[in-house]
Amino acid sequence: MRAAFVVLLLSIVAVAQDHSPSAPNTSAPSTAETTARPGEITLAAGTKVPLALKQAISTKNAREGDAVYAETTFPVVQNERIVIPPHTYVQGRISSIKRPGRVKGRAEVLIHFTTLIYPSGYTVLLPGAVENVPGAEHAQMKGDEGTIREEGQKGKDVGTVASTAGTGAAIGALSGAGLKGAGIGAGVGGAVGTAIALLSKGNDVRLEAGSTLEMVIQRPITLDGNRIPRARQD
Repeated sequence: MRAAFVVLLLSIVAVAQDHSPSAPNTSAPSTAETTARPGEITLAAGTKVPLALKQAISTKNAREGDAVYAETTFPVVQNERIVIPPHTYVQGRISSIKRPGRVKGRAEVLIHFTTLIYPSGYTVLLPGAVENVPGAEHAQMKGDEGTIREEGQKGKDVGTVASTAGTGAAIGALSGAGLKGAGIGAGVGGAVGTAIALLSKGNDVRLEAGSTLEMVIQRPITLDGNRIPRARQD
């Protein structure tokens, strides 16, 4: 009888425990959830990387989708460590091309960099855009989307009109009509100069091989520090 009572009591206790509210989980999250993996390095958005082109690019013959090849010219350092050494390869593509027009419209080229290739073969995908073109003589940046634009030839067009107008004035004066002839000649010459300026095609954007660019990383990227060789200590 006593044994049966003990069994019944234990059964009641077990049922009560099954229906009790669950205790909150107060254990700390795993280390993998709270810290980065050992050796990971994060490059912040806005990091600038100086580059040199390995091939010439011109809006005269380039097409959308063409590959772009460059390499870094100066080390990128973070926390006293070189994370992108010089001579690291950078690959990209031409995203958009605009050829110069005869009446208006400057030549433009939009380049996006997509891949970082270390000398060891370690490859990282990246979102990179052109920030500056210090190595281009007749090109400038347009807005903040990374478009390289031909600087324009407005001064050249004005010079063409003025030159032809002056020549026309001289011819009109020499024809014997005096000041009246000079005025007529200047008008005709100016009209011809304007026509020449309008019919002249604008300049192409041309970046020679070796031209220096400045790439900016548009979003944070994660590097595996264990695969980036450390600089040798002499």
